[in-house]
Amino acid sequence: MAKAMFDVECPCCEAVLKIDPETCAVIAHTVPVKPLPIEDLAAEVQKLKGEGARREQLFQKSFEAEKSHGKVLEKKFDELFKRAKENPDLEPPLRDIDLD
Repeated sequence: MAKAMFDVECPCCEAVLKIDPETCAVIAHTVPVKPLPIEDLAAEVQKLKGEGARREQLFQKSFEAEKSHGKVLEKKFDELFKRAKENPDLEPPLRDIDLD
């Protein structure tokens, strides 16, 4: 009784392997066709030209956030300092390092 060959797809490269169950050997394999990385060169160039403006915009947004970050921290510190002066008998909260 002849056993039929079966196909297995490789999880790494997605090739199709034809295996003979009688000999437990790969008889044939088919490599999948991969699409071209760039189909339209002009469209890719236009996309790259737009990337510079997008990067500049993201940088400016990050720069503005960093400039205001110091002010936010200063206001938080002032508020907590004011609370500490209003309630001097209130003990500071325990930190994890204080429990050792």
